[in-house]
Amino acid sequence: MANVPQIKIPAVYMRGGTSKGVFFRLQDLPEAAQVPGEARDRFLLRVIGSPDPYAKHIDGMGGATSSTSKTVIVAPSSRPGHDVDYLFGQVAIDKPFVDWSGNCGNLSAAIGPYAIANGFIDPARIPDDGIVTVRIWQANIRKTIVAHVPVADGQVQETGDFELDGVTFPAAEVQLEFMDPAAEEGDGGGAMFPTGNLVDDLEVPGVGTLKATLINAGIPTVFVNAADIGYTGTELQDAINGDPKALAMFETIRAYGAMRMGLIAHVEEAARRQHTPKVAFVAPPAGYAASSGRRVEAGDIDLLVRALSMGKLHHAMMGTAAVAIGTAATIPGTLVSLAAGGRAHEAVRFGHPSGTLRVGAEARQEGGDWVVTKAVMSRSARVLMEGWVRVPGDAF
Repeated sequence: MANVPQIKIPAVYMRGGTSKGVFFRLQDLPEAAQVPGEARDRFLLRVIGSPDPYAKHIDGMGGATSSTSKTVIVAPSSRPGHDVDYLFGQVAIDKPFVDWSGNCGNLSAAIGPYAIANGFIDPARIPDDGIVTVRIWQANIRKTIVAHVPVADGQVQETGDFELDGVTFPAAEVQLEFMDPAAEEGDGGGAMFPTGNLVDDLEVPGVGTLKATLINAGIPTVFVNAADIGYTGTELQDAINGDPKALAMFETIRAYGAMRMGLIAHVEEAARRQHTPKVAFVAPPAGYAASSGRRVEAGDIDLLVRALSMGKLHHAMMGTAAVAIGTAATIPGTLVSLAAGGRAHEAVRFGHPSGTLRVGAEARQEGGDWVVTKAVMSRSARVLMEGWVRVPGDAF
């Protein structure tokens, strides 16, 4: 049998927030992968190195965690008033599928810098020094993200003194505005609160009946109280990721929350939809040692939040889940708001396993319904490597 040579495809490996992934221009993909479907999924799986029964991604660009098994496709926007279309693919680690059901808020921070550096923005809009505003159409969830990207000497400024807990080195700050982040239609569940309630009684077999806030803002998220499931909210990754019973419990909560939100029709479908919804647990402020060893004091934060992504406790916080946290914190009566003291917060600083994060949101009531116009947070981004990725020619 003749050996099949590898092909090479232009790509950029970037960090955005506390995630990193492989970025492609749509026109650079192999022709079969330029349209949605099995060929595209197989191509991206091979790029990342999935499915990998060893869960190491040795033979691919992935990092064998939910934060590092990510892919991005960028194209000139077909949407009026936008610069680029951004499509995100969360690649499963040990299973042969790519989840397209949600956005990555962390990698959203890299889209603006990537667009500027790769010719998607008119050079006339790029000053020698200043800020470039990039309007991004997030194609997975059909929402607008506005990125404010610093430039110096006409180039994207990547270095700086902005520190982001969960990222080792400081970098330049990129401010993101997630516009109208709540769901409106279709797969998102139909509304910001799909059940119509700020708090529901969620029946979870084998666990019990839990108070839960089921919200779709940024990404569908199931919030429960830490105390109700035997936690304090100060846990780090090892306390949960090393406990198979705990992981099974969280997956059960996630599955029944997904069904209650209308995201799936049968609980078994959750296994094929790993990226959404997220499940998170909240608690009032308390002091703890972050994963870096740095002390976070109760007085430094408004509440504690821990969230799971792709079946594991996240090492910091997903950007989309941070949008959900900021949105829920603005609305009195949600579990997030109650954990933060029971009042509405225009911005909250919450504690996560790697430290703290501040996120703000603007909300108002219209006709008895809550409307959130935008959520705002700061992240950073940096190019780690650029050139080509190579995959066997028969990989897709």
